[in-house]
Amino acid sequence: MIYKSLKEICEIALRKEIPFWKVVQRDDCKERNVQAEDSFEQMRAMYRAMIHADEAYTGTRKSNSGMVGGDGKRLENYVAGGQAMSGPFVGKVMERAVKMGESNACMRRIVAAPTAGSCGVLPAVLLTYADQINAEEDRIVEALYTAAGIGQIIAHRASISGAFGGCQAEIGSASAMAAGALVHLQGGSNEDICCAVAISLKSLLGLTCDPIGGLVEVPCVKRNVIGAVNAVTAADMVMAGVASVIPADEVIDVMGEIGNEMPKKYKETAEGGLATCPTAMEITKNLPH
Repeated sequence: MIYKSLKEICEIALRKEIPFWKVVQRDDCKERNVQAEDSFEQMRAMYRAMIHADEAYTGTRKSNSGMVGGDGKRLENYVAGGQAMSGPFVGKVMERAVKMGESNACMRRIVAAPTAGSCGVLPAVLLTYADQINAEEDRIVEALYTAAGIGQIIAHRASISGAFGGCQAEIGSASAMAAGALVHLQGGSNEDICCAVAISLKSLLGLTCDPIGGLVEVPCVKRNVIGAVNAVTAADMVMAGVASVIPADEVIDVMGEIGNEMPKKYKETAEGGLATCPTAMEITKNLPH
């Protein structure tokens, strides 16, 4: 991407009188030398792959370690029974986030958005929005461009890698992407999209990457839920008129700074945090090799 900040994307959008997503799409077309229609259909294919991954979940599979599997089905039954205190929309977001995270752990096909470890966040909010708000597919594809642009800026200014920046760089980035996408779907302005990025990412700064046994399972799958729900609440706050005091680009820069200074043991090495608590050490000792 030729743009280095969310502010720059917003300025281009204002000058050319086009939406945020269109700036991102035009950049994609220029970078890959493709027509707008081809770019759009390729993004649509990404969205449909998310739908397929969600539909392919059965709840019967377990990961090789045995730590992950079946919780998505439990949530599905709970939400379907009308018991979710968070309501049907957020309940379904939680369910889908777990299902996608479990699918990744069970080596099923997923869409990394932006990474495999955070693959549940964006599909959870977009698929649920499409279902419950009856959004047209083209609108969801536009939202995916919005999310992609946000992710590219984060990758440029900080990182989307847990090995570099901890889980804030994976779940945090995914949450920011999803929040911005939701604001687009709700008819928010380009500035609103950036506010949602800032609010969602601020809430997850400092999150460590400490997977038990070095596997993208525990606590990774359930953190997808936190990222997805965080995106929904950030988007709702922005659409209610709540603004971020700190601009999104500065929040992203802070995330990069925290990632640089975060000890190595909290960055996907399984050498600290939850990965080295007594229960985790016992589990790791008994993992199949």
